[in-house]
Amino acid sequence: MKRILSLIGISMLICFAVNAQQKSKITGTVKDANAASISAVNIQVLNTNLSTVTNSNGEFELKNVPSGKINLRISAIGYATIVKLVNGNETLNVVLQQSNSRLDEVTVSAQKTEENIQNIPSAITAFTAEKVTDYRIQNTRDLATIVPNLYSSNPGDGRNITSIRGIGTTSYDPAVATYIDGVNQFGLDTYIASLFDVERIEVLRGPQGTLYGRNAMGGVINIITKQPSNYTTGFAGVDVGNYGQQRYSAGIRTALVKDKLFFGAAGLYNRMDGFYTNSFNNSKFDKLHGYLGNYYLKFLASDKFALILNVKHNENRNNGTFPLAGSVNDALENPFVLNQNAITKMVDNLFNTSLSANYAGESINFSSQTAYQSNYRYYTQPIDGDFSPIDGVSIVNNYGKDFNKVQVYTQEFKLSSPASNNSNLKWVAGLYGFHQNSPVKQGTYFGADAALVGAPFPFFTSLNTNTGKSYGLAAFGQITYSITDKLAATVGLRYDYEHKKQTALGEFLMDGMDPVVTQNDTAATANFKAFSPKFSLAYSIEDNNTIYASYSRGFRAGGITQLGSDPSVLPLVAYKPEYSNNFEIGSKNTFLDERLSINIAAFYIKLTDAQIPVLVLPDAVTITRNAGELTSKGLELELSAKPVKGLNVDYNFGYTDATYTSLQLPQNGATVNLNGNRQIYTPEITSMLALQYAYELDKSSKINLIARGEWLFTGNQFYDLANQIEQKGYNLFNAKLGVSNKRFDLFFWGRNLGNKTYIDYAYDFGAAHLGNPKTYGVSLVGRF
Repeated sequence: MKRILSLIGISMLICFAVNAQQKSKITGTVKDANAASISAVNIQVLNTNLSTVTNSNGEFELKNVPSGKINLRISAIGYATIVKLVNGNETLNVVLQQSNSRLDEVTVSAQKTEENIQNIPSAITAFTAEKVTDYRIQNTRDLATIVPNLYSSNPGDGRNITSIRGIGTTSYDPAVATYIDGVNQFGLDTYIASLFDVERIEVLRGPQGTLYGRNAMGGVINIITKQPSNYTTGFAGVDVGNYGQQRYSAGIRTALVKDKLFFGAAGLYNRMDGFYTNSFNNSKFDKLHGYLGNYYLKFLASDKFALILNVKHNENRNNGTFPLAGSVNDALENPFVLNQNAITKMVDNLFNTSLSANYAGESINFSSQTAYQSNYRYYTQPIDGDFSPIDGVSIVNNYGKDFNKVQVYTQEFKLSSPASNNSNLKWVAGLYGFHQNSPVKQGTYFGADAALVGAPFPFFTSLNTNTGKSYGLAAFGQITYSITDKLAATVGLRYDYEHKKQTALGEFLMDGMDPVVTQNDTAATANFKAFSPKFSLAYSIEDNNTIYASYSRGFRAGGITQLGSDPSVLPLVAYKPEYSNNFEIGSKNTFLDERLSINIAAFYIKLTDAQIPVLVLPDAVTITRNAGELTSKGLELELSAKPVKGLNVDYNFGYTDATYTSLQLPQNGATVNLNGNRQIYTPEITSMLALQYAYELDKSSKINLIARGEWLFTGNQFYDLANQIEQKGYNLFNAKLGVSNKRFDLFFWGRNLGNKTYIDYAYDFGAAHLGNPKTYGVSLVGRF
């Protein structure tokens, strides 16, 4: 930690040592189409710390603006966001159109700098704060199907398995990286899946290794929460529904010292009685509740330099962590009923914090971000390991805070071209480092019915201690050069180095006996490195019509296997990194004065040294090995339109053919050839159509009656590599109806209105978890 703080101090000195401030300024007014002034409009200079809001007369002033051409992002509730290219010392008269008559111009930070999404030569889906509310995105798994070729689910423990274009998270090292406010949510144990108070969600599809590094092989989910300004804003909301669903949230954002010190805080409490009934004791099984907090403090030392402290925490409690039926047939024939004898509560405490230093100068931008993440996750009592009423196997992991607490430190330094870059060259470069500590201690207890699960005798524990430590360093850079006014080329390269160490200790425990060592305390190390290049060409046919072609390489770090109870599986064996080569062509188009956008993409991915996880039972330990090659190819279409005032139409379609060209797996002492089998957690087709209509009930108060309907289709997919566990394609229907204006929303909503029963997640040994049944409720949100 001392080293990290020293680095922050050095970065701050670098920031202050750069050249002096300029004195350009931009003033203006913002009005609507009827020439009425709009207050509380947020005006931000992209890629700087500069922002302001309009006063009651719609007037604004930005001082010390960088000289030359800059981009302003202008946004307000109820109006379509625009991005305007301007010069310093300019007076603007901005006219905003209502959001029900024009599409937003969406700004994203997908390439580590803020820019218009339609200008980036890559397939990206973005959800503004308004769309996050429209789709009721309350968890990262809610992105499934509403993003082309994205699937996400979990077995009930809150750790989402996400797949994009057939590249999926199949181990504790994700294949789809998740970032929240610039911080990599390092692994499945340390990321926060619940979402609220979100400003924007960006989903980058395809390998993003050059800028994001390890474990971004399938893509990146980039989440940005709302930030405070000089204008005090706040909200409070309540959401209730069937199955005892309750969700309460509140937050405030304000300036403690105008133009200098800003503060934001938001909190969420949610609970649910659960969907499942445990027939063993006729009680609700997956009853849960949780707390989530997000706190933000920004100090604007000058117009060019800012310090930002961000703190997030999430405490989850789940009475019945794995609501799994013993087989797919059991799950479908007797929905939401299970029979488990071991009843316990999961305690899940996540804590994330980061400190950022950002400098936006005339000749260079510089940022430093230091982050810490931790997760302490355990079960208060042993958890059922055989998912049945017998006293066969249970899992124990409550061995104190020295174990099962994952901790990660990360540090990134980034340099980039300034906001007022008048040259044909734009660039970004940086250094990244991390250190992870993961001490895992887990016991597998065999009870009175141990013989039924193949144990030689009852009442003993196989105790395994696996302690993993790793660190890594990376350097990255990317440049974009405008060859002509219409043609631009992008070249990028990243180098990653990673060192891992794993120790293992195996013990046999039996009542009345001293522990017997079954695996001496031993250790193994492994080093991994990778180059991740990227190249793309983008050609602007017209200002709002672009075609592109790109190549990128993905990299998922290798690792070392853990110790389990299966003597045939050797511990501490290193497996190699996984690599992919991705080719993509696409077209991005906006028509009819920002009323229609159509984006299409086609991709081809070749993955080598595929990391194949094998779940070893009854330990619930995952053993990973390199065992295959995968080819994934497909198409994507995204359409957004506002054909008439008040009507929004959103449609997307994704097709993925992800097949193993080589897959050889050991099974019962033999090798099974699975060549030609399809990838798991990869629907062949995803499709989503959303229609929303807003009718103005009262012009003076701008109250709108809003009706919305959604149709989602998820195609055929498999949950095991042998392709024996399959879920056929299914449809889901969602809807909501209510009223909304600038100050409040009141909606009645329903999801899975057809009450479709379908498998959402399944293990390769057959245990299955269902998707949520029909749910409905009412939501009320007030804003000030």
